[in-house]
Amino acid sequence: MLRVLGRTTSINVRKVLWAAGEMGLAYEQEVWGNPDRDPNVPEFLALNPNAQVPVLVDDGFVLWESNAIMRYLAEKTGSDLLPADRRERALVDQWLTWTVSELNPSWGYAVYALLRKRPEYNDQGRVQASIDAWNAKMAIIDAQLARPGGFVTNGRFSLADIAIALATHRWLSTPFDKPDRPAVVEHYAKMQSRPAGKPYLGATTP
Repeated sequence: MLRVLGRTTSINVRKVLWAAGEMGLAYEQEVWGNPDRDPNVPEFLALNPNAQVPVLVDDGFVLWESNAIMRYLAEKTGSDLLPADRRERALVDQWLTWTVSELNPSWGYAVYALLRKRPEYNDQGRVQASIDAWNAKMAIIDAQLARPGGFVTNGRFSLADIAIALATHRWLSTPFDKPDRPAVVEHYAKMQSRPAGKPYLGATTP
């Protein structure tokens, strides 16, 4: 059976668990990650030297990085969440990569200051700069979701929607005044209605 190592409070672990649920995969979850179980131990570092979750173990095959894991699971099951068509697949990959390279870096300081309430993140100028950058990225998502179909790309649900919906959840959960993003909110409600996604878009998992 597949093993997923990571705590559900991690946004990246939730990506993998949601994707596995959409694909109907059976798996065992092992809780790793602070404050539950420190990954900086030889047992875990032998699997991922970065001491980060999630990690997938599939019959001795070890894989880390959440987007890579989601792609692997889709290919393993033949799921259309990663399309077979080369161009459609490239668009899904484009948005998965964008979340890591452009979206996620924008929210770092604001999340640590306002959501996780780390006392060392107390520079209000940097908080506001992070919020402004984050809102700008959410405007890009809103414009994309406002296109016909209402999904991130290709007019249907894919791995990209999982990544974007969880990012939206974090945006909505972080306490600051937000501009109107109607397509983002509509997409988020649609994702909450999916049985596999609903558990990971709740108030207890920002």
